[in-house]
Amino acid sequence: MVGELERPLVSNDVDLAQDQSNDLTRNYDLDGECHLNAALLRPPRTQGLVHKQRLSSASRRLALGDSVVGDVSDPLDGILVGQTLKRRVVTEHLVELQTHGRPENQSQNLRFGTENDRPQESVPNTDAISDQRSCLSLQVVSGPSCGLHCSVLSTSTARLPLTLGRVPPSYLLLKDYEVSGKHAMITWNLNKLRWELVDMGSLNGTLLNSCPIHHPDPGSRLWGDPVELASGDTITVGTTSNIYVHISSHNERLVPFGVGMTSDPMSLRRGGKKLPMEDVCYYHWPLPGINQFGVFGICDGHGGVGAAKSASKILPEMVATILTDSVKRERVVSEQDASDVLRDAFSQTEASMNNYYEGCTATLLLVWADADENFFAQCANVGDSACFINMDGKQIKMTEDHKVTSCSERLRIEGIGEPLKDGETRLCGLNLARMLGDKFVKQQDSRFSSEPYISQVVHLKKSSGAFALLASDGLWDVVSFKKAIQLVVQARERHSTETENLAEKIAEVMLNEARTQRTKDNTSIIFIDFDSISTVSSCKVRP
Repeated sequence: MVGELERPLVSNDVDLAQDQSNDLTRNYDLDGECHLNAALLRPPRTQGLVHKQRLSSASRRLALGDSVVGDVSDPLDGILVGQTLKRRVVTEHLVELQTHGRPENQSQNLRFGTENDRPQESVPNTDAISDQRSCLSLQVVSGPSCGLHCSVLSTSTARLPLTLGRVPPSYLLLKDYEVSGKHAMITWNLNKLRWELVDMGSLNGTLLNSCPIHHPDPGSRLWGDPVELASGDTITVGTTSNIYVHISSHNERLVPFGVGMTSDPMSLRRGGKKLPMEDVCYYHWPLPGINQFGVFGICDGHGGVGAAKSASKILPEMVATILTDSVKRERVVSEQDASDVLRDAFSQTEASMNNYYEGCTATLLLVWADADENFFAQCANVGDSACFINMDGKQIKMTEDHKVTSCSERLRIEGIGEPLKDGETRLCGLNLARMLGDKFVKQQDSRFSSEPYISQVVHLKKSSGAFALLASDGLWDVVSFKKAIQLVVQARERHSTETENLAEKIAEVMLNEARTQRTKDNTSIIFIDFDSISTVSSCKVRP
């Protein structure tokens, strides 16, 4: 049975020649893991590829779809157990990998070079770099599992090697019938201090920047040779599943609480196509140059992801800029209140955004510490991405729902002299009355607002079991606050003996619950465990 599970449901009609490849390179503009407020995920390095011969439009269609027997636009529909999909191989073009971030000889010997063939590299002094850490981030940017992502540190031995495949226990689980059960593996080479990718004898092969890295005889199921990964690379498995690679080298930071962040675009139905991803979630701890302050936020876009991307970048920058004023920063700490900072940050963000036909919710949790290491939290929001804190078993709601149908919004709108009509549930087609962006409809209807709700300040007592949960409405549409608390408590009990990545596991529990309940909206989740300490990246952004 194991052997059968590991075989993909796709087989090749012909053997893959050594230099054959599919023209699958695309441009992407993705936000990803970053360090010190710098967005690090960037579009793939298209400048590193030279296409010697361009495919005709007919050939391109053949390469990208017409050569697949069966309807693979929705691979889960109409496929019987044991049925296989077959794809032909297109050999009309060659791709040459230029030297970009790798030694010249190494790029020339990218495929199947032995250790003797490859240039000799000096091994760095491990003592001198003992504090250095490398973080690998993978983002599936096309294919049936588009939107999936994961990150792993080179020091996370429990999570390495990282396997890409179609069946568990693959770490990056790809629901693609052209992917083998165990398709490829990524390892951290401790001797050469680099990430390496190896094809695990997959039936359909693996491409790196459109160059094959699998064994010349894929039918033999022999592994290929390890190949170095560089930031900006694109891994292709199957015909359509492209995985973007980002690698960052930085020192790990000790964060005084556990942080877990995850997201999924979801789909309208089981096995259906993924929805466009319009959520962006992020955190920065600490804010650059401001050691005792950090932010955690979610922006849920509508009309596109543009406004959410803008807000998720500008809003934390505005908070950091305001807090660089030592007088304002000291006032927050002494008065234990950041209302003015949050209100000004939202106002300046709205003024800086240039999104006329796109808008987004914005929920931002500001956390800070005083000189005695007492932690405080305060939240501001527009829209319906909610946040709550649970401490000593008591639930504290940190946000307000700004749907047109909510009581608070109806009262606010009535107060400005333009009450809603009976049965009116939308303004200009939108179900939100407060948001960032959407400049055009705000010019048409004065009942829209970008004024945030500001929560009370919560003193996060030590050993109180305190945690915070932020999520877009994809979670709250199907999971209540009470149910979410139960899931957290159960997950803590289930993993009581584990300390590593507990917050990440709880965030995934929440995401899985949203899937189980069949949410029909993008879902982004940030879980903060104030009772634990973790070593994580100081900054992270996820689309």
